[in-house]
Amino acid sequence: MFKTLKKAAICLLSIPLLASSAFVYADANNASATKILAPSGTLLVGVYKGSPTSIIEGATPEESKGVGYDMGKLFAGQLGVPFKAVIFPSNSSLLAAFKNGEVDLSVSNATASRKKIMDFSPTFMQVEKSFLVPGDSRFSSFDDLTNSNAVVGVSKGSSTSKTLTGLFPKLKIREIDTLEHAIDLLMKKEIDAFATNNAILFQMSDAVAGSRVLPGHWDMEYFAAGIPKGRDAGLSTLKNFIISADKDGSIANIIKRAGVRGATAKIGE
Repeated sequence: MFKTLKKAAICLLSIPLLASSAFVYADANNASATKILAPSGTLLVGVYKGSPTSIIEGATPEESKGVGYDMGKLFAGQLGVPFKAVIFPSNSSLLAAFKNGEVDLSVSNATASRKKIMDFSPTFMQVEKSFLVPGDSRFSSFDDLTNSNAVVGVSKGSSTSKTLTGLFPKLKIREIDTLEHAIDLLMKKEIDAFATNNAILFQMSDAVAGSRVLPGHWDMEYFAAGIPKGRDAGLSTLKNFIISADKDGSIANIIKRAGVRGATAKIGE
């Protein structure tokens, strides 16, 4: 009996030791992942101006909002490192910086071409893509526009140009450097429409009086958080973060705060 009690005592004593070693192991893993995901000690989050899926700048950093911006802040908090938004004038300039390893994280449409330069978390938001037209546009419907030779603006460096050309060969595609420039061209009637995801289109419509997003869609965008290639050892930490943020409602709250219209929060692959 004494031997039995002695063995039981040893087993009980070993439980906290095992638990302690498990926590040490977890902390070591977190520290290792943090060093990989934020090698400078600060999480550099790439965002571009004018999109609620990325950043809408406020008068102060506290007033700024956007899915990419707020998701980055939340992830930096989980990693226990400072957050810094690296703001670009356009998505194409952000992607170029990503290729050069100048940012650590960005929320982006997880296209096949971007998967060549980024490793992605599971997708967590999907948005339809359509067209924004001026209030006095001659195009009253989606079909009217797509069956015409209308001049349609798209973001420079995006996949939209190639997709639209394949779907609607009659359209004349014009690549535009920034969203601000696209708004100006719409107002001056130098383009008939602008094509991108509806979240951006609704945001742009606020700046173009009377403009409207045409009902219907020609594609979908699936957003995920991406990290530069070569940091895949930290990918499981990012994936777990996204899954947890979806379960506890953080992603839905971020989308709501950003004012993203036409988006659905949904975890994918």
